[in-house]
Amino acid sequence: MTAYIIRRLLLVIPTLIGIMTVNFVIIQIAPGGPVEQMIAKLQGEAVSATERLSGGGEDVKGQKKAVSEKTSKYRGAQGLAPELVEEIEQMYGFDKPVHVRFFNMMLDYATFDFGDSFFRDQKVVDLVLEKMPVSISLGIWSTLAIYLVSIPLGIRKALKHGSRFDVWSSTVVILGNAIPTFLFAILLIILFAGGSYFSWFPLRGLVSDNISTLPWWQQILDYFWHLVLPITAILIGSFASLTMLTKNSFLDEINRQYVITARAKGIAERRVLYGHVFRNAMLIIIAGFPAAFIGMFFTGSLLIEIIFSLDGLGLLGFESTIQRDYPVMFGTLFIFTLLGLIVGIISDIMYTVIDPRIDFETRET
Repeated sequence: MTAYIIRRLLLVIPTLIGIMTVNFVIIQIAPGGPVEQMIAKLQGEAVSATERLSGGGEDVKGQKKAVSEKTSKYRGAQGLAPELVEEIEQMYGFDKPVHVRFFNMMLDYATFDFGDSFFRDQKVVDLVLEKMPVSISLGIWSTLAIYLVSIPLGIRKALKHGSRFDVWSSTVVILGNAIPTFLFAILLIILFAGGSYFSWFPLRGLVSDNISTLPWWQQILDYFWHLVLPITAILIGSFASLTMLTKNSFLDEINRQYVITARAKGIAERRVLYGHVFRNAMLIIIAGFPAAFIGMFFTGSLLIEIIFSLDGLGLLGFESTIQRDYPVMFGTLFIFTLLGLIVGIISDIMYTVIDPRIDFETRET
C-alpha cells in the first residue's frame, strides 16, 4: 500500500499542472480580462481616477486620440493614453508574455504564495480563510444531515423492498431529487422566513447581528437557527442518490450466500444485518465520505449562499469569475484541486481500512 500511495502522490503533481494549464489557457482566451475591466471603469470617469493610476497631473481629456498598437488590442481603450494602458498592464502583470506569467504563477503556487486579489486589496489566502467558516458550516452540517437521513432510509427501503413504504418513499426521493435546490430554498423562504406565511427563521446571514451580546448557549442556538433553512434546502436536493445507493448496496449484500448461510444457522436477524451485512454494504458509502464532504464543501452551496446571503467560498469564486479576479480564481482553483486529489487518495486508503481484502497494489500489478 505504501508504494501505491507514493505513486498516487507523485501523480498529483502532473495532474495539478495539467488542470491549471487547461484552465489558464481557457481564461486567457475568454474576453473581458482585468485590464479590460479597469479600462471600462475608467471610461467616462473623473480625471482624478486617471491621475491616481497614471501618477501624473496630465489631463487625459486634452490628449490626442491617437491609439498606439499597444492599446488597440483592448476594445474601448481609444480614449485613454497609451502610457496609462501600459501602467494598467504592469499593475496586473500583463506586460509579460503569457507563458512567462503562467510559469511565474506556478512557481509562486509551488510555495503556496497565491498573491493579492486584484479588486479586494487582500491576500488570496486571507480571503479564503475569511470566507471558509461559512462554507465549513454548510459543508459539515449538510453532509452530516444527508448521511443521517439517507443511510437509515436506504437500509429501511432495502429491508422493505417492494412494500408500500418502499414505493411511497421512492416517490418522495424522486420528487426531492427533481426539485432544484434553489427553488426549494425560495419556497422555504416564502413559507418560513417572512415571505408570505410564517416568520420562524432568519432570512440572511450565519449569525445575528447581536451575537456577541448573547450568552454562549444562545450563541450556539442562534447559529443553528440560521442554518436550518439552508441545510434543509441542500438536504432535499442531495439525499436521493445516497439513499438509493445505500438501498441497492444492502439488497446486493442481503442476497449473498454468506447471509443465507448465517440465517440457516439460526443467527439472529439483527446480528446478521448489522454484524455482517452492514460493514460490507457500507464500504462504498463510508469510503466515499471524504470526497462527498469536499464536493459539498466547495461546490455544493453556491446558489444557497446567494439566496440566503451567506458570504462563503462559493460566492467568492462566483464573484471573482465575474470580475476576472485572476489571483482569486487560480488560487482557489489550485487549493481546491490539490485538496480534491489528496482526498481521492484518502478515499482509497479508507477502502483498505474498512475492507482489508482490497489491495490496490495487487490490482495494478
